[in-house]
Amino acid sequence: MESLKNPGPSQRPGPEEIKELLDDSFGPAEFEGNPNTIEDNSHKRGLEFLYDVPLQVSVEVGRSKILLRDLLKMGEGHIIELDKTAGEPLDIYVNSRLIARGEAVRIGDKFGIKLTDVISASDRIEKLG
Repeated sequence: MESLKNPGPSQRPGPEEIKELLDDSFGPAEFEGNPNTIEDNSHKRGLEFLYDVPLQVSVEVGRSKILLRDLLKMGEGHIIELDKTAGEPLDIYVNSRLIARGEAVRIGDKFGIKLTDVISASDRIEKLG
């Protein structure tokens, strides 16, 4: 294992060193006839690890394009016309990717979103690339 501490530019661990690293990571039970394969366990660990990743959720009511001169003239009480009509579903984005549409609801003194249409998982995955 000494060769892993200061590997040279082209030095790679040998098969025994790789097996030792994997044994340390997964434990010997997962190599010796355990019905759960290494791939299954690494898949489960990968998903569990991702559950704690924070995501940015945003809701888009609508969009509008305006000129800079109009933006600078705006003051309190100014109204910006949006491209959506009243009652049209709001777009819900996670990390800038559309994942669902919904309608605004009031919960006590706060707002929430009731999902009415969720983009399928396969379509969301397809749009990642």
